[in-house]
Amino acid sequence: MGRERVRRPDLDHAALFAATPSACLVLDPDLVIVDVNRAYLQATGRTRDDLIGQYVFHAFPDNPADPDAEGVQNLHPSLRRVLASREPDTMAVQRYDIPVAGRPGVFEERWWSTINTPVLGPDGTVAWIIHRVEDVTAFVHSRRARQMPGGHLSEREEAMEAELYVRARALQHLNEELRRAHARERQVAVTLQEAMLHSPDLARHRDIAVRYLPAIGSLNVCGDWYDVVDLPGDTFAVSVGDVVGHGLEAAAVMGMLRSALSAAARSVDGPAQALTVLGLYAHSVDKALATTAVQVLMDTAGRQVIYSSAGHPPPVLLHADGTHQLLDRATDPPLGARPEHVPRPQAHLPYTPGDTLVLYTDGLIERRDEDIDASVARLADALSHCSKLSPERLADALLARLGVSAGARDDIALVIVRL
Repeated sequence: MGRERVRRPDLDHAALFAATPSACLVLDPDLVIVDVNRAYLQATGRTRDDLIGQYVFHAFPDNPADPDAEGVQNLHPSLRRVLASREPDTMAVQRYDIPVAGRPGVFEERWWSTINTPVLGPDGTVAWIIHRVEDVTAFVHSRRARQMPGGHLSEREEAMEAELYVRARALQHLNEELRRAHARERQVAVTLQEAMLHSPDLARHRDIAVRYLPAIGSLNVCGDWYDVVDLPGDTFAVSVGDVVGHGLEAAAVMGMLRSALSAAARSVDGPAQALTVLGLYAHSVDKALATTAVQVLMDTAGRQVIYSSAGHPPPVLLHADGTHQLLDRATDPPLGARPEHVPRPQAHLPYTPGDTLVLYTDGLIERRDEDIDASVARLADALSHCSKLSPERLADALLARLGVSAGARDDIALVIVRL
């Protein structure tokens, strides 16, 4: 007779996390705090209400009065490495100045040994980051006191100090090597993306502002694009698009589609025909299907915007009084969604000088578990508060209001045109 299997009770993982003696935060990929255990609250003197839902660098900002506390500055690159590599990142022991609860502008010193560990989702991307700290502040302060005149360290403390010093130096050296390698890769990626997004005609339009923000954790290359094309007469076309995926592969597809749409805009009559040509071309480009794009033609003589969309979120025509209209009457499926060729729809809308046209990719507005209509409504509400700003200031204000100034889970392309 074999051994009977002892039935183990179901584990309460929430209770286990709460009771873990090491101080831990859980961050989402946007670096927003989604959970915290008791040890972390005790170490920082904060409450759950203080921290949950906060961007980690808003909850724990730099101490502007003391540049020697480099822990917060070094934490951001560590978290970005975790998102990009999907591997744990261990930081050297270093000093953090953290805000004192209830005393604005007052900071207190902490010495922490930190490790950031990714938790992967079913799709293999980073779903969460466990940010764990071991507080060695008491040891550092004790060592300082013992090193005062007449003081001395015990043998055990000397051994601990030596071990901490060796580990810190080794980790610091490794982190510096990783930072240099990442910086080189990032510079190559930035140069590539700038070359692929170069728009000569854009320089002739002082009333157009553009923003490009890669997804957090990416190498600054993505499948989003924008373009401005000057056309004969008093017309010019503006487009944005979004290739499925991230990284160099998506960027390569983006470059081909962007060039094809630019050529089509110069060769055919109107945005609908240009997107029709692009859809036919997309069938011959690997990984191009399901791309979304929208193109808007500005007829400055007739004061009209003429547009067509291939499955893309609707551009917004913002009026000077803060009201708006969505360009949503000529929307068709994404590129390659139909097995047979069907002409795409086109619509037009009058505008008044001083109106503003806003085109964007879905990374600007989409949020987890939120309906797209609610996302577009939030965008329109944010725009209503900024209608009198210049395009450049409006672009920055919009990113700030939507909480994506430092990047988001998805890539963002944003084009603002003052008509």
